[in-house]
Amino acid sequence: MEVVVRLEGVSTTYEGERRPAITDINLLVERGELITIIGPNGAGKTTLLETINGLLPSEGLVEVFGLSVREHGRELRRRIGYVPQDFMVEAGTPFLVKDVVAMGRVGRIGPLRPIREGDWEIIWAVMEELGIADLADRPIGKLSGGQQQKVMIARALAKEPELLLLDEPFSSLDARSRMVVCEILDGLREERGVTVLVVTHDLSAIPEGCERIVLLNEGRITADGAPDQVFASEAFLRAYGPVRAVIA
Repeated sequence: MEVVVRLEGVSTTYEGERRPAITDINLLVERGELITIIGPNGAGKTTLLETINGLLPSEGLVEVFGLSVREHGRELRRRIGYVPQDFMVEAGTPFLVKDVVAMGRVGRIGPLRPIREGDWEIIWAVMEELGIADLADRPIGKLSGGQQQKVMIARALAKEPELLLLDEPFSSLDARSRMVVCEILDGLREERGVTVLVVTHDLSAIPEGCERIVLLNEGRITADGAPDQVFASEAFLRAYGPVRAVIA
C-alpha cells in the first residue's frame, strides 16, 4: 500500500515552551485509511495534525506523499484539506458562504488563477452535499456554530484533497449532520482513495467507518490499532479511566 504520512522520531515544541507538545512520534498512514486520533485534553492531538500539515517546526522525519513538509509544505498543502478546531468567526465577518467555500478551491488551483465554471460546479456540489447551498449568499458571521462548521468542512472538500485533516469536525453538528459528513468521507475513500485523519476528544463522535484508532496521552502515542484493541488496552484505561460506553 502507498504510505501517505510517515512520521519517525517526531517531536514538536511550541515557541517559548521547554516541554514538547508531542514527543518521539512514529506513525505510518496508508492511502485510503480513516484514522481517529483520540486522547484527553492536552494530549497533543491538534499539535499532531498541525505538524503533519507543516504548520509547526518539528524534529524528526515528517513526510507526506513521500515529500518533506519542511521543504515542500506549501506544495503539499494544496493537496491537503484541513479543518481546524477553532473555526468560529466573528459576527460581523462579511464573507459570504459561497466565497468562503471557494477559498478552498483557490487553495487547490493556486491564488493567481481564476475560479472557472468547472471550479464553481465543484463548489456548489460540495455545498449541496452538506446541505448548505441555501446559505450560499449569507454572511458566514451570521450563521450558527453548526452551520459555520459545515462551511469549513465544505471549504476543505472543495479543494478535492488527497488527505483530509479534521480537528474536532463534529463538535457543533447534530446527529443527522454528523451522519451526512461520515457518509461523504466514506464516499471519498471508496471513490478516490482519500486518506482521513479525524481528531476527537469525544468517544461517541468516532466515525462508524473508523477501523484504526491512535491514542495520544501526554504527547506520546500509547496505543495504535483496531478500536476494540485500543479500548481494551491498559493505555486507554490510564488515559480515560473507567468509561461506561464507547460508541465506535
